[in-house]
Amino acid sequence: MPNPFLLSLLGGALIGLSATWYWWLTGGVAGVSGILRGTLREPEGRGDRLAFLGGLVVAGAVAAFAGRAPASALERPLGLLLLAGVLVGFGTRLGGGCTSGHGVCGLSRLSPRSLVATLTFIATGAATVLAFHVLPGGAASR
Repeated sequence: MPNPFLLSLLGGALIGLSATWYWWLTGGVAGVSGILRGTLREPEGRGDRLAFLGGLVVAGAVAAFAGRAPASALERPLGLLLLAGVLVGFGTRLGGGCTSGHGVCGLSRLSPRSLVATLTFIATGAATVLAFHVLPGGAASR
């Protein structure tokens, strides 16, 4: 098994590289929620956005078929995954950006707003893990 630190470092580098390429090629920020919203609402540049989103889907499918997708994601009921997606979308709209837009692109520009947003995302994720997997009565204890 390869070193998890090196795999994480490689994954982070690939995310940064893809965000940079997207910016160079389109002039836009690689915020997945904004790209999805733009695909649905704006005809100009739709092909670029569809290619980006398609790449995310294909990469996820390749990871799942290669046995590299997190098993926990594959074991969840579809309804729960859809509900989680809707809640993330609501939070993204409410917060004015997503983890990819703020956490990758915004932080690379040293944006104070993106730093606050990213810290909020991390704190919310940590609280969710605590509530569902650590505290008595959480989903993992059933």
